[in-house]
Amino acid sequence: MKSKMNVLFAAGLLSLGMASAFAAELTAGEVRKVDTEQGKVTLKHEAIKNLDMPPMTMVFRAEKPELLKDLKPGDKVRFAAQSVSGAIVVTEIQQAK
Repeated sequence: MKSKMNVLFAAGLLSLGMASAFAAELTAGEVRKVDTEQGKVTLKHEAIKNLDMPPMTMVFRAEKPELLKDLKPGDKVRFAAQSVSGAIVVTEIQQAK
């Protein structure tokens, strides 16, 4: 029983560590173009720290196309992006306040 508890405890710690590894800090940006049919958004953005990427304007694929439904060019946003299978993907995006 003690061994089973240790395994569960270790699995819990591992999942917490992995969750924090996937959590991305939000980055400020401005929407330049939205292509909802293709699930893509062009953003002029600040440095993306978790990707070690300098500020630039680039096209991102949205993890879920519905993330883009309320966006329009000129919107100020905060977003999270991650590298998924070699592509940079927006995993979260929200209007900046």
